[in-house]
Amino acid sequence: MQSYPVRPSHRRNLDPAALAAIAKNHFDTVSVDGAEMVAAHGAIEKLSVRPEGRELRLTVTMRPKVADEVARETIARYNAFLEETTGYTSKERARRLRKSAGE
Repeated sequence: MQSYPVRPSHRRNLDPAALAAIAKNHFDTVSVDGAEMVAAHGAIEKLSVRPEGRELRLTVTMRPKVADEVARETIARYNAFLEETTGYTSKERARRLRKSAGE
């Protein structure tokens, strides 16, 4: 399970309906179960996303044996989804995770 901070300007995206709308732009299958959004696409077997305070909580289950092209495209979609939802690029998210791990 991974938690990502969300920019104040993007916190409206923590609404389950908003999460589902963003996910539909990036993933094949999207469903909402209460406050949790579940999606799947390519190498992602199951992506569970739910808001928790001012953060986004994710659990990802991957398919290990997929073609390299599918893996690259899945990673690109995953990063685009997180950037649109949290407001942070992959580099900014990585920097924040390293900083919080060092504390």
